[in-house]
Amino acid sequence: MEVTRRSLACLALTLFTVSVVQPLTGLAQSNTGENKEKKLEKATFGGGCFWCTEAVFQRVKGVQKVVSGYTGGKIKNPTYEQVCTGTTGHAEVIQVEFDPKVVSFAKLLEIHWKTHDPTTLNKQGYDEGTQYRSAIFYQNEEQKKVAQEYKDKLNKEVFDGKIVTEITPLDVFYAAEDYHQNYYNLNANKGYCKAVIVPKLKKFEEVFSDAKK
Repeated sequence: MEVTRRSLACLALTLFTVSVVQPLTGLAQSNTGENKEKKLEKATFGGGCFWCTEAVFQRVKGVQKVVSGYTGGKIKNPTYEQVCTGTTGHAEVIQVEFDPKVVSFAKLLEIHWKTHDPTTLNKQGYDEGTQYRSAIFYQNEEQKKVAQEYKDKLNKEVFDGKIVTEITPLDVFYAAEDYHQNYYNLNANKGYCKAVIVPKLKKFEEVFSDAKK
């Protein structure tokens, strides 16, 4: 009799596990899958040395990843040394992966324009050359439209027509060498970082306190 009762108890527990626990487990897996499918978008900006722009955008809420690299040139797989000659046509840029539900492309544009000087041609601070040009490389027609409208508005209301930022379609993005990636976070005590990047980050934090992580 005792064996029968135990058998019935085991059967009841098994049925409970199959009918209740397994559906809950399936639900948890489904939710996890939905989180993994979060749709990210990309934006590509040039604003002088990519060490600086990378450091700024790494601190923007909603930005998931920032990669320093090169685009806009005429040779394949350019090296840093080649780009620095100013003869390849490439710009130093960052490619930003962001969650549009957290931060809009328009907000990223605002941050881009306010954390570098868009009125100096092929120059940012002491960095000079076409590789340091102010640029937006759009990924689609919507980005092009938003960027051009924003530029026109700034030219009219703020910069009196002096913005030199180029707005062109993204062709091929080449990731820069590994030692350029995450540069400020790994080299914060170096002279360039202290003299150039730190002031830029302070400005970002003051102006965009609502957008920083």
